[in-house]
Amino acid sequence: MTDGPSTDAFAELRDESFEPEILRSDLAYEGAVWNVRDDRVRYGDGEIRRQYVAHTGAVAILALDDQERVLLIQQYRHPIRHRDWELPAGLLDVEGEEPLEAARRELAEEADLVAAHWEPLVSSWTTPGGNDELIHVFLATGISTTDTAHDREDEEADIRVEWVPLTAAVDAVLAGRMRNGILSIGVLAASQRLRDRS
Repeated sequence: MTDGPSTDAFAELRDESFEPEILRSDLAYEGAVWNVRDDRVRYGDGEIRRQYVAHTGAVAILALDDQERVLLIQQYRHPIRHRDWELPAGLLDVEGEEPLEAARRELAEEADLVAAHWEPLVSSWTTPGGNDELIHVFLATGISTTDTAHDREDEEADIRVEWVPLTAAVDAVLAGRMRNGILSIGVLAASQRLRDRS
């Protein structure tokens, strides 16, 4: 009995770009933040129709302090009717702004914090069957407070902020008590990153 291929055999495993012929692409809905596209695509011997949210992309920040606690924020999200726990995050909606700069801006705006050290942690398509959002998650360390507090409104007005041990966040994700996708990916990736370093 063989054990099968080693993990080394899959070291270059990756998603593959694919560009089918777009027969027609219409703006089905123009929203205040995102639009919905209605595309007809030549696929194989036939044609498929897909509607999806055209998204600006986003960034999220896994801020980790010296005690290996992760910064979590809780806010109301209307589509799911929950106050879910999340990582600080925001849209790539400033023209020409690089993801890292957007991450720095969002950490300051959502949590009044700055970080001395930044590194890419993981990137993910959030819902590839329904939108084209790609979110870049950064690991931020060397955390300190900003000189000025930012005004917050709407759902952000009553954001709850907590520093939570990374291990507790991982446990909550794996137990199904916290279900935000980006939070889940971020804390699991950070946990693996710390294991790799030790």
